[in-house]
Amino acid sequence: MSRDETPALRLGNVSRAFDVGKAHIDALVDVSIEIGAGKISGLIGPDGAGKSTLMRLATGLLLPDRGEIRVWGTNVAEAPLKVQSEVGYMPQRFGLYEDLSVRENLDLYADLQAVEAGPRRTRYEELMRMTALEPFATRLAGRLSGGMKQKLGLACTLVSTPRLLLLDEPTAGVDPISRRELWSIIERMVREQGMSVLLSTAYLDEAEHCDEIILMHQGRVLGQGPPRHFSEPMRGRSFHFRVPPAARRRLQQRLSEAPGIVDAVVDNENLRVVTRSGVDPATAADFSDIDGLEIQAAEPSFEDAFIATLKQAGVAGPTALKVKSRTVEAGETVIEVDRVQKRFGDFSAVKGVSFSVRRGEIFGLLGANGAGKSTTFRMLCGLLPASAGELKVGGVDLRRAAAEARSGLGYMAQRFSLYVNLTVMENLKFFAASYGLARKLQRQRIDWALETFELAEVADSNCAELPLGYRQRLALAAALLHEPGILFLDEPTSGVDPLARREFWLRINALAESGVTVLVTTHFMAEADYCDRLVVMADGEVLAQGTPAELKSGFRSERLPSPSMEDAFIGLIRDRDQAGEAAA
Repeated sequence: MSRDETPALRLGNVSRAFDVGKAHIDALVDVSIEIGAGKISGLIGPDGAGKSTLMRLATGLLLPDRGEIRVWGTNVAEAPLKVQSEVGYMPQRFGLYEDLSVRENLDLYADLQAVEAGPRRTRYEELMRMTALEPFATRLAGRLSGGMKQKLGLACTLVSTPRLLLLDEPTAGVDPISRRELWSIIERMVREQGMSVLLSTAYLDEAEHCDEIILMHQGRVLGQGPPRHFSEPMRGRSFHFRVPPAARRRLQQRLSEAPGIVDAVVDNENLRVVTRSGVDPATAADFSDIDGLEIQAAEPSFEDAFIATLKQAGVAGPTALKVKSRTVEAGETVIEVDRVQKRFGDFSAVKGVSFSVRRGEIFGLLGANGAGKSTTFRMLCGLLPASAGELKVGGVDLRRAAAEARSGLGYMAQRFSLYVNLTVMENLKFFAASYGLARKLQRQRIDWALETFELAEVADSNCAELPLGYRQRLALAAALLHEPGILFLDEPTSGVDPLARREFWLRINALAESGVTVLVTTHFMAEADYCDRLVVMADGEVLAQGTPAELKSGFRSERLPSPSMEDAFIGLIRDRDQAGEAAA
């Protein structure tokens, strides 16, 4: 076999296990795969599938218990330094030095990768142009937006021009514009430089960009091939259910519990439904009380196949969320934001933002990295004082009685504010006591959390040992222990796999149906369709607000007859930028 035909990466019967506390975890079990040269290969699977372990083995940072790994024909165990000179690896939390500038971070990684001084200038110019970071070369990395940090991390990984690039969830937690920019960079490197790329992602729409996909579950490979290899067998099982927005949550819940249904998820203005083989979608459940229901066949997608494959492998759906119903008065406002400002010295992070949220709504705050939505969110939670304007939550003025307002709130932070050195049970006890629950009620609510969120089997495990999906469950359970009427969710599904996202939103829908008001920030535009209404922010100001359908309608055209929320979001930002350029 010639060098050009040599696989970029080959694993032969590779196994790797870990002992974590009392648990023995088989991270990889007899994995055999080949990654072709000059291709983008996607490593897809739920939390705990073994994706990160596989990448660390490929770089020589870990050694396998059994099997052989070769990069461009070189045995990784025998020559790790040689392999590492040809591999670029960007882990999920890439180690930027936040007190160094963009240029100084590049210099540091160039030194670590022994890049000679001569080629650096040309390489830096290329990377800066590719990532559009040139105007920010002297800015401290800690002052970059999330998307810019990801692009800088990618640039640092590429200073030595690796032949094989390993990217572990490079687009997690960044806005849609930054996601598209990162993908443009990756595709250009493959096209122009012949680079080979292996990446993992929690966004299944990104799998469609890959030349081939490796689908994993519990350390085993379930299949490998191009996206159509997985999606085509789903033909005749994928459908769109069009229904009035007011009935969509109820219908989704019903379909999720129907035995003939594999998946039911919000998809733009529809519910996307995947049936079991041979099931007629029109008879899958009782739809007699759903007016205006239309069912149409849909083109199958990789995501349909992903969910169906994992359900076939025995992955169970979530337990129904049991919550008490609340009385909802029509039009009752529970969150009021009026001309709110937030200044940090001379910098204005939020500039006169106004909106209101009604009882029982799911209300979304959207914006690119650095738009001011997280600052607005923290002011509403009482975690930051406003510089000007009025904020009321549950009828309480946050500028005068923040502690009183917080007592009726549930808060789930972006990184899940859990104590990682405590067990699941210890975390639940701590939060129950923090909310002032009486001893008997504490026991009742903790039992509810363990049962409802399926945490009993990991009750004695430290949070640090849990997969991300379990930590998400625990964070939501902790936020709901005191049965709050208003729930704040800050990027609640960032980085979690599609199964965990579905589980999460079924539970949030049930809360909203019971009368709980939900305010959520998200970068995942498909989740914006779960919201009743939205605000889109940029540079600390409100660009637009309305229902998802209203925001999308402004970007409907002959070329784009059914725009997505991502299309609308990017269109709003583009129009704002063009207006700014015209006024300059």
